[in-house]
Amino acid sequence: MNKTRKTLLEKLFAEHGQALVRFVTRIVRSPEDAEDIAQYAYLRLQNLTEEKDLENPRAYLFQIANNLALDQLRRGKLHIDYVSQQLPVDSTGEDDQADHHSPERVLAARQQLQAIHEAMDSLPLKCRQAFLLHRNRGLSYTEIAEDMNISVSSVEKYILQALKVCRQKTGNF
Repeated sequence: MNKTRKTLLEKLFAEHGQALVRFVTRIVRSPEDAEDIAQYAYLRLQNLTEEKDLENPRAYLFQIANNLALDQLRRGKLHIDYVSQQLPVDSTGEDDQADHHSPERVLAARQQLQAIHEAMDSLPLKCRQAFLLHRNRGLSYTEIAEDMNISVSSVEKYILQALKVCRQKTGNF
């Protein structure tokens, strides 16, 4: 990284660090998560492969942070949806709370949730993004390809990769 780029990042951090954390906190509702996301946003900006000057580095930084925060929310929603799908539907109409909240079911749900977290965290960013756009937002492969500016073939490969990792980690999907 050249010196001017490093200076730009230091200046962005000094001038907008706290504002960025506040911005992300409003999205994820967790100051701790917001600080982590802000750090990842700075790292992502630092790791840009293109060495061109950005017209508005602050706006780009906030957009990166926004995307990271939304990815985290989508992962959380995916996990909640998955856990709720794993709870059995009582066909008799009776509410069997004891079975739903038994220590064994709670432990099994926590283990599955941890496996999903590990699966999602192990995926490359673009793979995770394509998978979540398809699963959470219901976008078609073509829509995802347009949104991510990649080919439909790449979307197919990313989603297949994500499904394979999820099956390996959880035995489901």
